[in-house]
Amino acid sequence: MAEQKTNVMRILEQHKIPYQAHSYPHGKEPVAGEEVAQLLGQDPRQVYKTLVACGHSKAHYVFVIPVQETLDLKKAAKAAGEKSVELVPVCQITPLTGYVRGGCSPIGMKKRFPTFFDRQVEGLPTVMVSAGKIGWQVEVAPAALLEQTGAKTADLVRREEKQ
Repeated sequence: MAEQKTNVMRILEQHKIPYQAHSYPHGKEPVAGEEVAQLLGQDPRQVYKTLVACGHSKAHYVFVIPVQETLDLKKAAKAAGEKSVELVPVCQITPLTGYVRGGCSPIGMKKRFPTFFDRQVEGLPTVMVSAGKIGWQVEVAPAALLEQTGAKTADLVRREEKQ
């Protein structure tokens, strides 16, 4: 399969950020993040999903977390300095970001929103995020990704309570 340049790839190249593109088989529907990691033979702890939320103030935020994790809305609100946040409805993702569900990337959204990566990203050599199109991921060094998106890191995922 020939590599199709996505807007995300062009932005990375424009900023001279090294990346590796990965493609995976898919239909018209989004593929679950854990399945993407499996299809690419990647550790799910290194494959991140991009979630868009709206705060109590009506401001929008981007949260990027490992695919097998669940966003903790209280922790996300704390990171964003909001009283509360909730995920935006699927129907708002494309008008807000320019991306479709399942192809949403923290890089190159229509507008730059405050972005937060789960702090687990700090210990990884590389991380994979959507290349802005279903079927494509880009693998990038976390530091370059944080710098490119202007993101901060925070504890964002639910931790299971030990009994």
